[in-house]
Order: sequence, then structure tokens, then C-alpha cells
Amino acid sequence: MELRRVVVTGLGALTPLGNNLNDYWQGLINGVSGAGLITRFDASKFKTRFACELKGFNIEDHIERKEARKMDPYTHYALVVAKEAIADCGIDLETVDKDRVGVIWGSGIGGLLTFQEEAMNYAKGDGTPRFNPFFIPKMIADIASGHISIIYGFRGPNYTTVSACASSNNAIIDAFNYIRMGKADMFVTGGSEAAITEAGVGGFNACKALSENNDHYATASRPFDQTRDGFVLGEGAGCLILEEYEHAKARGAQIYCEIMGGGMSADAYHITAPHPEGIGARNVMGYALADAGMSHTEIDYINVHGTSTPLGDVQEAKAIQAVFGDQAYKLNISSTKSMTGHLLGAAGAIEAIATIMALKHNIIPPTINFEVTDPELDPGLNFTFNKAQHREVKAAMSNTFGFGGHNTSAIFKKVE
Repeated sequence: MELRRVVVTGLGALTPLGNNLNDYWQGLINGVSGAGLITRFDASKFKTRFACELKGFNIEDHIERKEARKMDPYTHYALVVAKEAIADCGIDLETVDKDRVGVIWGSGIGGLLTFQEEAMNYAKGDGTPRFNPFFIPKMIADIASGHISIIYGFRGPNYTTVSACASSNNAIIDAFNYIRMGKADMFVTGGSEAAITEAGVGGFNACKALSENNDHYATASRPFDQTRDGFVLGEGAGCLILEEYEHAKARGAQIYCEIMGGGMSADAYHITAPHPEGIGARNVMGYALADAGMSHTEIDYINVHGTSTPLGDVQEAKAIQAVFGDQAYKLNISSTKSMTGHLLGAAGAIEAIATIMALKHNIIPPTINFEVTDPELDPGLNFTFNKAQHREVKAAMSNTFGFGGHNTSAIFKKVE
């Protein structure tokens, strides 16, 4: 079977750096930190009292209050970015074949706030089960993709990928495969997460994943810096419109880039720690290159998983050297989590968008907050520390890895 080409024709972003695509990109290239003290709840007794929250976002600016109350924030975020991406791609919703348009969405956790609130309300009661009738429909991780399809009438494949922090990159790769195999013409894909809650912060604190650098919260997300002590929790969403190349050309669509290939692998090692030799990370980047039919020498930039954890950053860097060899020293590498924090299941989507915008503008967003060199990292690698760099970017890779040992890697390229 001849595989079809797949391109990106629309983007939407809602992040701690900005509530739309342009503001997000400007925040990235200007090296803005999205971190601040938590405002959603009283975090004074928590080990971590800061996060990368959305700024100035009000769902009632986008959805009628009555409808918004039937949804968890992670669904709110999904609907906002889907609307932006669909508008950006310029599709005529009256004439497109909606049987050939699908939705694959990623979320690592889904409706955490809803679950937390319902459980706490029950615990405070007299034991009589009184639950909101929308409890389950608000909480389940697949409901965001369901809402998107219902609003726009898209009747193609529709489901949610759940692979922890790899979830939305998983969704993008799945959508890419459906289109190139001829099972759909377009997909709304990406991911959303809304885990800045008492349960989210307390849970990640308990497993010692979060930074506790409360005195310097603005610079606490510091991938590849020797003093890093964990990731900073973020929230938001990212959406990509993937489309079959000839379908996009026929309607005169703008084309950001082509998605060339995707890889998936497992560490098969530990529920939270990366494999000490980076086997899963090495494999997934190799699988993505093979799937794309590309040489490692063709990649100019890697948007790395780079969460700012002591183990993960080192293993990913070593895996890059193992896969890319001498080409590793010619790459730009950066972790945009240094600015956005870690959006968990939405990380892959917003980082794919950062990667695509780097291709479009030939600008590498930086890894900010770097101060102290880590002796475990090769000083010859270009981590794009602290300031954006201009260079020609013809092809780029985006990596996301998740608890449970899930690894994904996607490759994007300028259309020739």
C-alpha cells in the first residue's frame, strides 16, 4: 500500500506563556518564564507552592457558563485550542466531508479537578451518596474528544490516548498514521491537561517528581542545569490540524510543514524512572527516523522531553548522542519546559507546536534558567541555553516520554 503524505494546516495553543498561538510563540522566543505562585488553592502547606498556571484565562469568554459547568477544565482547554486551530486551517465546515474528519486527543489524567471535588464533597457529607449527574461525563479522559466531535460534527475515528506525558504526542502519531493509510483525510489532534489541583500537586510531591525550589520559583524549571531538582507543573492545551497533502493542496490551504514519521517504544524498566542506559529513548528516536525514511544527519533541531529532573535529562542527552553520533554536535537542542513547565499529557502537543514554529520561522526557542554546568553532560552539545538562536531548520524532532516507560518521537519537515 502506498502511504499518503500528511501535513499540518492549523495550530492552536493555550499555555502558561499565552492564550493563543502567537502569544505562546512570542513567549517562547523571548525566554519568558511561565512560573508563579499557585493561585488556584491555598498551597502554603504543600512542599511545592508554585506552578505554571494559565494567565488571564476565563472560559466564559469562550463558552456559555451553563455549558461550561458541565465540563472539567481540561475539556475547556481542549475546546478553546480546537476552535483556534480549526479557524487557523481555514476549512469550510459546510462542505468538508465530516465522515472523513476525526478527533484523536491526548490527556494523561483527564478530569482530575472534577474527581477531587466530588470525592471531597462526599467525604464531607453524612455518607449519603450525592453526586453531580455530570460527574462521570466531566471526569473521563475521552470526553474532550467527544465534545470536539459533537460541536463540529466530525464523524471520523474518535478516541483519546492515555500514555502519561507521552499522551498527546501519541495522539498526533496515531492521527498521522490514520491519514497516511487512507482511513481519514483530516484530524483534530493534540492534548490538554488541568492538573494544578491539591491532588495533582500533592500527588506529584509525594512521588518526589516536582521541584521544591519555592524561593526561586521563576527559575525552578532548569533542564540540564546541575542544580535542577524536579519539574514544574503546567497546564493548558495544544491542537494540530493534520491533513492529507493532496486534500490540503486542493483547497489551497496554508501548510506549516509535513509530518514525516513517528516512533513509539517502552523502557520496560520502572514506573517513574527512565532506563539508566536510555534504551527506550534511543529506540524511539531511531524508530521515528526509520519511519520517516530519513537519516539522522537531516535533523537540525530536537525539542527534547527535558523535564528538569536529575535522571531524565542526562539519559535523554546520552540517548541523543548514541543515535546521532557526530551530528549531535551540529544540532540545536532545547527544552521549552523551562518556560512552560510540564503540561503532562498536553506536553507533546504544545512542544510539537514549538517545533513546527521553529521550522516556520528558523528560530530555536531557548532552554532558559541555565546557570551551573552539569559534569555528566557533554559540553559540546548545544542546548540553546538562555537565548533563542537563529538558524535554518529544515527538519526537526519532538520527544515526549511518560511515567510507565512510554516514549514517543515525531519528526516534522518543511514541505519541498
